[in-house]
Amino acid sequence: MLSWSLLFLILAVVAGLLGFTALAGTAAAIAKLLFLVFLVLLIVSAISRAVQGKTP
Repeated sequence: MLSWSLLFLILAVVAGLLGFTALAGTAAAIAKLLFLVFLVLLIVSAISRAVQGKTP
């Protein structure tokens, strides 16, 4: 699950970089949203693995 979170975080960062360079206002808003969603998923996933005692 952590690998999926990292994958989607990377995709969101790439989408964010493309969106933040003024390609389109809507694309930038979607990229910001995706970045935040997947950042939260990454943090939740890391915390859940830490609680379970697994290493990253």
